[in-house]
Amino acid sequence: MAAAIRNSMLLVVVISGWNRLFSSAKPPAPPVHCDGTGCVLSNAYGAWVDRQLCRTGHVVFPTTEEELRVAVSEAHRERLKVKAASGFSHTIPKLACPPPENSVVISTAKYNSRIEVDVANRRVAADAGVGLRELIDKVEAAGLSLVAAPYWEGVSIGGLISTGSHGSSWWGRGGAVHDHVETLSLVVPASATEGHAKVVTLQRGDPLFNAAAVSLGLLGIISQVTLSLEPSFKRSITYSFRDDSTFQDQFTEHARKHEFADITWFPSQHQAAFRCDDRVPLNTSGDGFNDFIGFQSNLMAVSMAVRALEKAFDDSRNVKGKCATASGELAYKKTIANGLRSNNLLFTGYPVVGRHGRMQTSGSCQHSPASDPFSSCAWDPRIQGLFFYETTAFFSPQSFKSFILDVKRLRDMNPDNFCGVDNYNGFMIRFVKRSESLLGQPEDSVVVDFNYYRASDPSTPRLNQDVWEEVEQMAFVKYGARPHWAKNRNVAFVGVQGKYPGFEGFLSAMKELDPEGMFQSPWSDEVIYGKEAAKGDGCALEGLCICSEDRHCSPSRGYLCQHGLIYKEARVCRFAKASIV
Repeated sequence: MAAAIRNSMLLVVVISGWNRLFSSAKPPAPPVHCDGTGCVLSNAYGAWVDRQLCRTGHVVFPTTEEELRVAVSEAHRERLKVKAASGFSHTIPKLACPPPENSVVISTAKYNSRIEVDVANRRVAADAGVGLRELIDKVEAAGLSLVAAPYWEGVSIGGLISTGSHGSSWWGRGGAVHDHVETLSLVVPASATEGHAKVVTLQRGDPLFNAAAVSLGLLGIISQVTLSLEPSFKRSITYSFRDDSTFQDQFTEHARKHEFADITWFPSQHQAAFRCDDRVPLNTSGDGFNDFIGFQSNLMAVSMAVRALEKAFDDSRNVKGKCATASGELAYKKTIANGLRSNNLLFTGYPVVGRHGRMQTSGSCQHSPASDPFSSCAWDPRIQGLFFYETTAFFSPQSFKSFILDVKRLRDMNPDNFCGVDNYNGFMIRFVKRSESLLGQPEDSVVVDFNYYRASDPSTPRLNQDVWEEVEQMAFVKYGARPHWAKNRNVAFVGVQGKYPGFEGFLSAMKELDPEGMFQSPWSDEVIYGKEAAKGDGCALEGLCICSEDRHCSPSRGYLCQHGLIYKEARVCRFAKASIV
């Protein structure tokens, strides 16, 4: 066993090196596939929260705002349900999925030609389908910078605005991109005399602007966005790896001291990586960039091997194996500074200085030509690569500290149970400023994001499943954290309407702009109204429900519904015995 674990640890280091040296990237597959029987909309991970296909009668690809308006007009005239999709589709909940009958998906994948930079007024206007990386490069070439952006660049401008995507900052306007929007245009249904659809343009300060800034596709389809910019600047980044004993007392000072601060906590390794990240003048020496390790391309064979190893550990309940790979993963991240590169080369030492547009966001695995048959993003569903859940929760600073202390108590009962999350990226901790948007953050918030193993078969329980269900319920139930709209399992949204002071105002905006519910669907209703699905056998395994009976888990495989270990009110699926007949 010891030799096997050492070999597993070595494998992590070796395959990471292979990827670094030899792989480029096969771009992700388009999210829409149509044939003679209709169309299927997928997300980038190949599986929605309920594992069911998202079917629709047809998909429309407008290329201009007028074509987009006509598409909405025809759908309204024919009384079809409508959902918007982009060319990327990284949303985990089924917000973009319409009912399968009498519906249409309108994709902005080809509506992406306009990027206009207004240097004098420091603004950029773009079509909703424009990719984030293309916009950033155009802005930087004009001597300006978009201050806020999510860490993953494989998103469209319309998609990232409508779902509340963010980076990390409590400074200035903050880290959420929608708080840097100056104007946006929506295509909404209209009366017959108005052509059945019209374009509504909203500016900051307009009555409906704060509802439209984070709209989840429920008010209309975003057609144009104008964002505020600042003069170009550089960033200086240093990762400081520290013992995790007191980081819950240090996060506020860290966020206030560094403009783009974040913290990555590796609970099983008892370490926390503090990202000391500040703007520096444009003439500061350095031409580095951020090529975050999790978003680099992977040789397909490597991604498949990593997943096979993780699955073998999970199936055999080999927690020590997961801990060995977690230790190796952290050691490698330290060696390469989590993907930072110095002056277009390998990492050569801190600090790494580079232009803001190359430091804020990354995603190299999606950009290389499709002619590369050997590599892809690690989670590409066309291969048997990484497959995981992503839980993302927004806390008040006060409740965040209490949450971390509770998680530490759970961790300290058996630190090995937390190795699974450290095989991904531990707990990513970022900072998002209070927003005026009705579905944005109502206070300066600390956002925690963590990924963890998802079984290939939805009926298969997971090693230490109870741990992650207890952490999930600590966050969203005990401490009332708010879920990220574009991430999470369904249970995270239960009761969400009571967590946003502006929620009723948002519902009023829905009634005003979409009085017939043209953009609603059963799946978006599950998210926005926070309704728990009907409970059935095994529903807790995939986060479709919180268990209240053993049958909601997997009693035949020894997983029973039990109380949490630290948060006693939690109900989790815990492995109790080998089997129950």
